[in-house]
Amino acid sequence: MRVVVLFGTEMGTAELAADAIADVLMKTHDVAVYDMSDYDVDDLDIRDFHVLVCSTYGSGDLPTGAEPFFEQLDDRLPDLTGLHFAVYGLGDSVYQDTFNRGGEICAEKFSALGAVQVGEHARHDASASFRPQQDAREWAERLPVPAPA
Repeated sequence: MRVVVLFGTEMGTAELAADAIADVLMKTHDVAVYDMSDYDVDDLDIRDFHVLVCSTYGSGDLPTGAEPFFEQLDDRLPDLTGLHFAVYGLGDSVYQDTFNRGGEICAEKFSALGAVQVGEHARHDASASFRPQQDAREWAERLPVPAPA
């Protein structure tokens, strides 16, 4: 199955996590990695498995790099019924009320359009002592990528 890893980042950390996830999944799948700011919603294919890697910015907002993609989702409201996705979110627990909100927004929007989330919703904490790349690799090793339909 083809895996499309989409990342939304402000400072580049989500991109590093996306690359780490792709490195793991490339062992058994055809994987493509895209910055959400360069990806058109019309390119979403329900036959692909999507991994959304997204940081949180400001007061629980999507990072600037993810905004155009999610604006397209809101404008076009594509039917994502049959699309399967997983989420690796990044945030900082210092911001208690908005911790990891970027990843949650991703999950909520995709689910509202009919997509199905699979696997553990990862929530990396920037205040933790472990790096997101290592955490992302370990998460990807456990990720249940669905078999092609």
